[in-house]
Amino acid sequence: MGEERFRALSVTYLDTHIAVYLHDGIIESLTKSAKREIESKDLLLSPMAFMELEYLYQRNRIAMPAQEMYDVIHKDFGVSLCRISFAKVAYEAIGVSWTNDPFDRLIVANAKANRGATLITRDEGTREKFPEAVW
Repeated sequence: MGEERFRALSVTYLDTHIAVYLHDGIIESLTKSAKREIESKDLLLSPMAFMELEYLYQRNRIAMPAQEMYDVIHKDFGVSLCRISFAKVAYEAIGVSWTNDPFDRLIVANAKANRGATLITRDEGTREKFPEAVW
Protein backbone atom coordinates (compact mmCIF):
# COMPACT_ATOMS: atom_id res chain seq x y z
CA MET A 1 0.00 0.00 0.00
CA GLY A 2 2.79 2.43 0.82
CA GLU A 3 4.40 1.79 -2.58
CA GLU A 4 1.12 2.60 -4.40
CA ARG A 5 0.76 5.84 -2.48
CA PHE A 6 4.35 6.82 -3.25
CA ARG A 7 3.78 6.08 -6.91
CA ALA A 8 0.70 8.29 -7.05
CA LEU A 9 2.57 11.14 -5.39
CA SER A 10 5.42 10.90 -7.88
CA VAL A 11 3.33 11.20 -11.06
CA THR A 12 1.68 14.09 -12.80
CA TYR A 13 -0.78 13.92 -15.66
CA LEU A 14 -0.65 16.31 -18.59
CA ASP A 15 -3.83 17.75 -19.97
CA THR A 16 -4.01 17.72 -23.77
CA HIS A 17 -2.92 21.33 -24.30
CA ILE A 18 0.03 20.85 -21.94
CA ALA A 19 1.21 17.93 -24.09
CA VAL A 20 1.00 20.26 -27.10
CA TYR A 21 2.97 22.95 -25.25
CA LEU A 22 5.74 20.47 -24.44
CA HIS A 23 5.84 19.13 -27.96
CA ASP A 24 5.95 22.61 -29.49
CA GLY A 25 8.54 23.87 -26.99
CA ILE A 26 6.21 26.52 -25.59
CA ILE A 27 7.70 26.16 -22.14
CA GLU A 28 7.55 29.90 -21.44
CA SER A 29 3.74 29.66 -21.46
CA LEU A 30 3.82 27.36 -18.44
CA THR A 31 3.52 28.65 -14.90
CA LYS A 32 6.19 28.08 -12.26
CA SER A 33 3.91 25.47 -10.63
CA ALA A 34 3.49 23.60 -13.89
CA LYS A 35 7.23 23.67 -14.59
CA ARG A 36 7.97 22.43 -11.07
CA GLU A 37 5.62 19.45 -11.58
CA ILE A 38 7.17 18.65 -14.96
CA GLU A 39 10.70 18.79 -13.57
CA SER A 40 10.04 16.78 -10.41
CA LYS A 41 7.51 14.09 -11.33
CA ASP A 42 7.08 11.20 -13.72
CA LEU A 43 4.81 12.45 -16.47
CA LEU A 44 1.77 10.54 -17.66
CA LEU A 45 -0.66 11.10 -20.49
CA SER A 46 -4.16 9.74 -20.17
CA PRO A 47 -5.16 7.58 -23.15
CA MET A 48 -8.10 9.99 -23.49
CA ALA A 49 -5.69 12.94 -23.88
CA PHE A 50 -3.88 10.86 -26.50
CA MET A 51 -7.21 10.35 -28.30
CA GLU A 52 -7.97 14.07 -28.03
CA LEU A 53 -4.66 14.85 -29.73
CA GLU A 54 -5.72 12.69 -32.66
CA TYR A 55 -9.17 14.30 -32.66
CA LEU A 56 -7.54 17.74 -32.86
CA TYR A 57 -5.23 16.59 -35.64
CA GLN A 58 -8.11 15.19 -37.69
CA ARG A 59 -9.89 18.53 -37.37
CA ASN A 60 -6.76 20.46 -38.44
CA ARG A 61 -6.35 22.10 -35.02
CA ILE A 62 -2.84 20.69 -34.57
CA ALA A 63 -0.34 19.81 -37.29
CA MET A 64 0.87 16.37 -36.18
CA PRO A 65 -0.88 13.03 -35.58
CA ALA A 66 -1.15 11.90 -31.96
CA GLN A 67 1.35 9.05 -32.33
CA GLU A 68 4.05 11.31 -33.73
CA MET A 69 3.43 13.96 -31.06
CA TYR A 70 3.50 11.32 -28.32
CA ASP A 71 6.76 9.85 -29.66
CA VAL A 72 8.41 13.28 -29.35
CA ILE A 73 7.20 14.05 -25.80
CA HIS A 74 8.01 10.50 -24.72
CA LYS A 75 11.57 10.83 -26.02
CA ASP A 76 12.18 14.43 -24.94
CA PHE A 77 10.29 14.56 -21.62
CA GLY A 78 9.82 10.91 -20.63
CA VAL A 79 6.03 11.13 -20.91
CA SER A 80 4.34 7.71 -20.77
CA LEU A 81 0.81 6.64 -21.55
CA CYS A 82 -1.04 5.69 -18.39
CA ARG A 83 -1.87 2.00 -18.11
CA ILE A 84 -4.60 2.14 -15.47
CA SER A 85 -7.55 0.04 -16.59
CA PHE A 86 -10.33 1.76 -18.48
CA ALA A 87 -12.85 0.17 -16.11
CA LYS A 88 -11.25 1.96 -13.15
CA VAL A 89 -11.16 5.26 -15.05
CA ALA A 90 -14.79 4.91 -16.18
CA TYR A 91 -15.84 4.23 -12.58
CA GLU A 92 -14.16 7.47 -11.48
CA ALA A 93 -15.64 9.37 -14.44
CA ILE A 94 -19.16 8.81 -13.08
CA GLY A 95 -18.30 11.28 -10.32
CA VAL A 96 -16.91 13.90 -12.71
CA SER A 97 -20.36 15.19 -13.51
CA TRP A 98 -19.42 18.87 -13.51
CA THR A 99 -18.47 18.72 -17.20
CA ASN A 100 -20.17 17.27 -20.24
CA ASP A 101 -16.93 17.20 -22.24
CA PRO A 102 -16.02 13.49 -22.52
CA PHE A 103 -12.33 14.26 -22.96
CA ASP A 104 -12.12 16.42 -19.82
CA ARG A 105 -14.24 13.99 -17.87
CA LEU A 106 -12.03 10.99 -18.60
CA ILE A 107 -8.73 12.87 -18.32
CA VAL A 108 -9.65 14.07 -14.81
CA ALA A 109 -11.00 10.62 -13.94
CA ASN A 110 -7.68 9.09 -14.98
CA ALA A 111 -5.79 11.27 -12.49
CA LYS A 112 -8.38 10.51 -9.80
CA ALA A 113 -8.08 6.78 -10.48
CA ASN A 114 -4.35 7.03 -9.76
CA ARG A 115 -5.00 7.96 -6.13
CA GLY A 116 -5.75 11.59 -6.90
CA ALA A 117 -2.58 12.34 -8.82
CA THR A 118 -1.88 15.87 -9.99
CA LEU A 119 -3.13 17.09 -13.37
CA ILE A 120 -1.45 20.04 -15.07
CA THR A 121 -4.09 22.05 -16.90
CA ARG A 122 -4.71 25.62 -17.89
CA ASP A 123 -8.47 24.96 -17.87
CA GLU A 124 -9.91 27.14 -15.13
CA GLY A 125 -13.12 25.09 -14.77
CA THR A 126 -11.14 21.91 -14.21
CA ARG A 127 -8.93 23.63 -11.65
CA GLU A 128 -11.99 24.91 -9.77
CA LYS A 129 -13.58 21.46 -9.56
CA PHE A 130 -10.54 19.19 -9.27
CA PRO A 131 -8.37 20.22 -6.29
CA GLU A 132 -5.36 18.26 -7.55
CA ALA A 133 -5.22 20.30 -10.75
CA VAL A 134 -2.44 22.86 -11.04
CA TRP A 135 -1.51 25.57 -13.49
